[in-house]
Amino acid sequence: MTPAEATTVLAAQSRPLGQPEDRLRHRQQAGQFEAHRIAVLVPCFNEEVSIAKVVADFHTALPEAAIYVYDNNSTDRTAEVARAAGALVRSEMHQGKGNVVRRMFADIEADAYVLVDGDATYDASSARAMIARLLEGGLDMVVAARTDLEQNAYRLGHRAGNRMLAAFFRSVFNATFTDILSGFRVFSRRFVKSFPVLSRGFEIETELAVHALELELPVAEIKTSYYARPQGSASKLNTWRDGLRILLTIVSLYRSERPLVFFSGMGVVLAAASIVLVIPIFVTYLERGIVPRIPTAILATGLMLLAFLAIVAGLILDTVTRGRREAKLIAYLQQSAPGGGTDRRQ
Repeated sequence: MTPAEATTVLAAQSRPLGQPEDRLRHRQQAGQFEAHRIAVLVPCFNEEVSIAKVVADFHTALPEAAIYVYDNNSTDRTAEVARAAGALVRSEMHQGKGNVVRRMFADIEADAYVLVDGDATYDASSARAMIARLLEGGLDMVVAARTDLEQNAYRLGHRAGNRMLAAFFRSVFNATFTDILSGFRVFSRRFVKSFPVLSRGFEIETELAVHALELELPVAEIKTSYYARPQGSASKLNTWRDGLRILLTIVSLYRSERPLVFFSGMGVVLAAASIVLVIPIFVTYLERGIVPRIPTAILATGLMLLAFLAIVAGLILDTVTRGRREAKLIAYLQQSAPGGGTDRRQ
């Protein structure tokens, strides 16, 4: 999305509903949404302070949607408060956001899925525009690219870390995402039911983006407001620990999704090291007819063998990855297209 389009979206979301064009658009969307099952999925861990506001805001923004709150072993009154606010409350015993998302995607049947954190930092009113973009465009994922309106919306270091990770992600996977770590997304049924969740923690957002890129799915971003946590609510993120985990996840996903490039690069490095070590030995042999450094010669030979093994492993794993990608694509194509059969390539 271009900056001009983003500005138009934000302006449209901020206009009062009293204007004729807004009332007409709202009626059209209401009819469109009623024809589809919409589920709001909220993974929660100790969000007693904020969960009631999240449920209330999404009830207001999407009155036709079913709101599911999955409690992940909270030690406070998260489940009780969510149930009192009108949400359907379920639980997941395996700790970690990735585990909760896996359970949600497996349990819930819907045509459009809204995944949002339970910390009340995202703008629920943006959900209608995101779902409309998904259905009208036949997309499989719409990401809420965060625009912070409060100085303390991002914790210290998170903004810079998010930009660095996004830049690295774009360079590695040729992605167009500007906010790969957003916790507010809308998915089609096709996406959800073809996505094998492997992550266990907060690195799930990275895995979601890679799945879309791997299958070349149609996706979009919409600029949305991002707020600070409510008073008394504490973040579960650790800047360095979770940042490192996300970076390692990106490297791991690159290895599994681009094995030929990954292992060939490793093979080139090993081969280069072997050549550097063996050149002096060859020079000495040609000048004197002897091999003075036997251990170095053995090391150079071993490194060259490892280089060939790495390249062969890359070739084999590339074939395996292609087969796995085809299996995911088959699972994806077995589901109906979003928006009532829109061509996904449009």
